[in-house]
Amino acid sequence: MQIKSINPFNGKTIETYKSHSLKVTQDIIAKMHKSYLDWKRGSFKERAALLKKVAIVLRDEKEECARLMAMEMGKPVTQGRSEIEKCARVCEYFAENAEDFLKPEQVPTDATKSYISFQPIGIVLAIMPWNFPFWQVFRNAAPNFMAGNTVVLKHALNVPGCALKIESIFQKAGYPADIFRSLLIEHKHIPAIIQNPYIRAVSLTGSTEAGRSVAMEAGKALKKCVLELGGSDPYIILKDADLDLAAKVCAEARLLNSGQSCVAAKRFIVIKDVKKKFEEKFKEEISRFKVGDPLDESTNIGPLARFDLRDTLSSQVKRSISSGAKCILGGEIPKSEGAFYPPTVLTDVPLTSPATKYA
Repeated sequence: MQIKSINPFNGKTIETYKSHSLKVTQDIIAKMHKSYLDWKRGSFKERAALLKKVAIVLRDEKEECARLMAMEMGKPVTQGRSEIEKCARVCEYFAENAEDFLKPEQVPTDATKSYISFQPIGIVLAIMPWNFPFWQVFRNAAPNFMAGNTVVLKHALNVPGCALKIESIFQKAGYPADIFRSLLIEHKHIPAIIQNPYIRAVSLTGSTEAGRSVAMEAGKALKKCVLELGGSDPYIILKDADLDLAAKVCAEARLLNSGQSCVAAKRFIVIKDVKKKFEEKFKEEISRFKVGDPLDESTNIGPLARFDLRDTLSSQVKRSISSGAKCILGGEIPKSEGAFYPPTVLTDVPLTSPATKYA
């Protein structure tokens, strides 16, 4: 299978990659296990030194990484730089604090001395999303490396360049071979990878459906599983709220990363007495955001990460309007070659509409 990296700004193919077969994938994992046996014996000091080097490499290559995100999934380059800086900081944070976090914890028992000791467990499979293609990986890898584990990454298929770039960053920082690897694999291979005896835990950030599937596979093998799934977070605007501030904060919270964030504000529940005023102010704030080329320094909102995501969103909006919602801003796919969808505001939204359930 070929994996294509497609620029959502113009629909052009950036690069085509050959996916890893299941056999190649299992061979990579076997090599990683051998490397893990040495890695787990390292000291906190040694691990911290390497992780601090990762922070240096990230900052040195910040511009390249930010531009790569802009081209592969449409993140405005200004936000991409901030994401890389956040990755560097999380590396420094765990390098400086992990030893204290993982020190033995004494517990009272009838024995002379009892304590909890934290030990490495092995290879952790990280199944990560495209919306924060660097941050989601580094916030997972940094604590795992400091704990003595190794990480194999199964990234979203629309950001293969980001996945390989992350692997390159760890290599440039001096990490031993096969401590971190990026797998370019199809989704259908995930169950077999989870069942691999060298994989000791799995972490997924993604949809509820994906989380349910991964949890089921991990459960079959009695392996540790950590899930971060999507949500539909509500903001509540009370009668005595500062409406100017509320509108500004709500607009920024909703449109972060072009609205593609599982922790973003999704729904706004407004007290009836101030609903009309809030709608006007919110609409005004939303209209301030500039939609355009993610490589343009003045752009606030780039295209959505994929064309199918744009089409799904458009369908949800149309079905919500059909169910009774009123559209007071946006709502139509613009005539452009990119995967753009305008900032859209729906009001009087029925609880059963797609906008309420899937926002």
